[in-house]
Amino acid sequence: MARPQAEMLKTSVPREVPVEAPAAPRVEVAPEQVAYANVLLYGSWAGIALLLLTNIIYFTGLVKPYIEPAMLPQYWGMKASEFVQVAHMPTGWNWLKMLGYADFLNFVGMALLASLTIVGYLILLPAYLSKKDVPYTFIVLTEVVVLVLAASGILAVGGH
Repeated sequence: MARPQAEMLKTSVPREVPVEAPAAPRVEVAPEQVAYANVLLYGSWAGIALLLLTNIIYFTGLVKPYIEPAMLPQYWGMKASEFVQVAHMPTGWNWLKMLGYADFLNFVGMALLASLTIVGYLILLPAYLSKKDVPYTFIVLTEVVVLVLAASGILAVGGH
């Protein structure tokens, strides 16, 4: 004879034992890689904080901008080369001479963010040299040379 439904609910049902996920394999990370990661982590946050600060300076008008915000719409439709000529904007590293203007202060944070890779590679270099790791030393040196040359403007390629 069948048991009433209410009685079936009262009986204990065996519970399933939860299965634990296998532990993730332990990965060893070289100290120089941790240092590189820390340079990127803290440098990125410093760059973002600097961008935030310089934007606040720009938006509040604490420092006078080179181009007044009200004048910006007249430049929006221009090509970059036309804008540089019409607005008498500096090119290359000449923006450093314009740091007295609020709209050029933002470049400091951008330059910091852009330089983090080079700084990180320079952190890796002594470790690879001490390990006599020739391939990685060569890669790091090549990367630093190429990035520094590109940033300097010596390797100007293309129409930018």
